[in-house]
Amino acid sequence: MRTRRLWLLAALFLPMTAVIGTTGALAQAASGPQATTMKIRIDINGTRINGTLENNPTARDFASLLPLTVTLDDHARTEKTASLPRPLSTAGAPPGADPSVGDIAYYAPWGNLALYYRDFGYSSGLIKLGKIDASTVTALSRSNSGQATISLVGD
Repeated sequence: MRTRRLWLLAALFLPMTAVIGTTGALAQAASGPQATTMKIRIDINGTRINGTLENNPTARDFASLLPLTVTLDDHARTEKTASLPRPLSTAGAPPGADPSVGDIAYYAPWGNLALYYRDFGYSSGLIKLGKIDASTVTALSRSNSGQATISLVGD
């Protein structure tokens, strides 16, 4: 008799938990990364480069620094790098990343911003912040080292 009651309760409540779980997942998807990405603009020596920051703690911390003027240097003919005024949060970040062309990233061991214009291999301590728009990434490879101003679009 007791087993029968447990089965009856399970039959009544199990479908309800599935609906509640699905509703939560749908709400999270609606307010997920797509809903809260941030558009940025990078101005380097008169060249404008557009990008989008992801919705992760490190990217949000980076966005809190904007607008920001940095000195970009070419590194290994693969990326432009810049020192940031302070370390960024690495809370919840993966142990590393495999950057591709157009990636905006933070290299935590050195506290550097990295803008990739060529593909590169996995790097421990690298956290992806966002992506440079495909239509403007080639301008990054052509630009010389120098001052760059990074700002949120709309600022």
